[in-house]
Amino acid sequence: MAAKLSVFDTISLDGYFTDANNSERFAHDGAPDPEFDDFTSNNAAGGGALLMGRKTYEVMIRFWPTAAAMEQMPTVAKAMNAMPKYVISHTLRNPGWENTHVLIGKLAHDVPRLKARSDVGITILGSGSIVAQLTELGLIDEYQFVVAPVVLGRGRSLFEGVTGRPELRVLETRAFRNGKVFLRYAAV
Repeated sequence: MAAKLSVFDTISLDGYFTDANNSERFAHDGAPDPEFDDFTSNNAAGGGALLMGRKTYEVMIRFWPTAAAMEQMPTVAKAMNAMPKYVISHTLRNPGWENTHVLIGKLAHDVPRLKARSDVGITILGSGSIVAQLTELGLIDEYQFVVAPVVLGRGRSLFEGVTGRPELRVLETRAFRNGKVFLRYAAV
């Protein structure tokens, strides 16, 4: 049985995962919320593998394998560093982060092979163009979003370029005191 491929990202109320300056800072803004922090830590500690594009990888490697990450978010940092990470890139050659593998082929070929040989679930973080392409190919099994209580007005959508209309079924919703809402959908 193939591993499940999921998307996990934070989006604004108006559906953007980055603002007009390509920043995801809004995802980390807001009032402290211990319940949301526990949710984030437990989600990251759940194991699995990560799939991302080169740009997302370059953002992640600047923080997660650092002493600052271990100090600020030790549970998440430990999990992020231990997880197998797959980076889709035609230019990255020496990843430099433990347990990282570079996929340089075609998404339509590499991702089904990765799903077939993985014994753990795979989660896409960030990587908007990859999410759009894999959605178009029908390869994503589940979509998980944290909706942040902010309107950005402009930015990038995870689904830019998607021409179809994938059918989704609600699996879970959860609201937090900080105003963020978690939504989980299965692709039908």
